[in-house]
Amino acid sequence: MTPDPSLERTAPGKPRQPVKTAISTRVLPADGVPVLRQLLGIFGEAFEDPHSYTKRQPSDAYLAKLLASDTFVAVASFADGNVVGGLAGYVLPKFEQARSEFYIYDLAVAEPFRRRGVATELIKTMKLEATKRGIHVLFVQADCGDAPAVALYTKLGTREDVMHFDIPPSDGAA
Repeated sequence: MTPDPSLERTAPGKPRQPVKTAISTRVLPADGVPVLRQLLGIFGEAFEDPHSYTKRQPSDAYLAKLLASDTFVAVASFADGNVVGGLAGYVLPKFEQARSEFYIYDLAVAEPFRRRGVATELIKTMKLEATKRGIHVLFVQADCGDAPAVALYTKLGTREDVMHFDIPPSDGAA
């Protein structure tokens, strides 16, 4: 990401503040497992659910296979060589037409780097990757009370009001 000469908006209606660190963003390759593990920590912290994201992580081989697959993409942002944000999601081949869609499953930015355009750059990088892969559209969910996420996604796309339901695969499973 190349900030505007060294200034970037921090939040709607707030004055611009200096950006102290350059941010770079890239799609993770199959050997990006260490970075993906760092992203899991950022997701756990941002979503206030570190246990789900860090306590039972799969093996390196599993994560490398996932990163090498055609149906999963992870994008990471870096500042001074450290992971500061990322998104992960899934390519969904469609059956009604010969095309795919991309579902942004998780997107988070470490607290000190929020409101600096990092999430926008993550999505821009994913949009470029989607274009390379011939993906028709990207879509994402946002919780109703998550005003920053809703504002970001409204700026970048078209809002659809839908309901989400979790359906267990069996009566006893969660």
